Amino acid sequence: MKIVFLGTPEFAVPSLHAIVNSGHEVVLVVTQPDKPAGRGLKLTSPPVKIAAQNLNLTVFQPEKLNDPESLKVIAEARPDVLVVVAYGRILKEQCLAIPPKGCINVHPSLLPKYRGPAPIQHAILNGDEVTGVTTMFMDVGMDTGDIILQREVPISPDDTAGTLSKKLSIVGAEVLVETLKLLERGDAPRIPQDHSQATYAPILPPEIAHLDFSQPAKRLRNLIRALNPEPGAFAFFRGKRVKFWMAQVSDEQASLPPGTVAAVDRKNLCIATGDGLLLPTELQTEGKKVLPVEEWLKGTQPQVGEKFS
Repeated sequence: MKIVFLGTPEFAVPSLHAIVNSGHEVVLVVTQPDKPAGRGLKLTSPPVKIAAQNLNLTVFQPEKLNDPESLKVIAEARPDVLVVVAYGRILKEQCLAIPPKGCINVHPSLLPKYRGPAPIQHAILNGDEVTGVTTMFMDVGMDTGDIILQREVPISPDDTAGTLSKKLSIVGAEVLVETLKLLERGDAPRIPQDHSQATYAPILPPEIAHLDFSQPAKRLRNLIRALNPEPGAFAFFRGKRVKFWMAQVSDEQASLPPGTVAAVDRKNLCIATGDGLLLPTELQTEGKKVLPVEEWLKGTQPQVGEKFS
């Protein structure tokens, strides 16, 4: 089949490779425009563009996907199918109507759970033990289309948004290839979603990254995992921002105000919370590199009774 592929971040790259390796013809790759990034604000290409160029594929980077000129470029590629994997823009009805076999989306949750842009972060934040990947026929709604295939993926206790995203991107690529086989044969199922069971996973607001130690330790640990690698959960200690990259928890209780250093030795830092103790294992003081807690303790030497705010 002739395919136009729409995707932008690293999550979409395995799917692009899988389509090419499965023998389908990718006639066009549509991705977001290059953007300034890093301290020097150097113009940087999205990962899908880099991957497409390495595969000698034609790349199109419209500022506005749904304007007439952009739609004309896509239509002139004469695709049988549009495949969308984390493109980052909503496709309007005129775009969805272009391919005769429909538009397929790879979504990193078990729909109808966690519709929206941040399903991976919300699954971790909520302490889920299982998530998964869904392929679906796209419609004009937000992740509301008919389901084709789903596959469950376990969430390990130490998974972060980064590690889980990588797992789901690989599984998503495998499920996408299976989906395209069914579509090519005309056997792709259309399973309507139960909209009454839908939940929404919006982008996490920036203020959530500032740790509120009055919350339970388990909730804080899940938040730390959900915000790793971007943007990172943080608190202030001795007036400096400290990012928490990984942590464990203890059910022990401390009769100290939340955020207080309840115990410390050469290898462990215990911080009082609203319920239990938070034991960070990787920390980063502003302007410095990420350190295992043992190294951070050597340089900082916190004392019992000091507070993270």
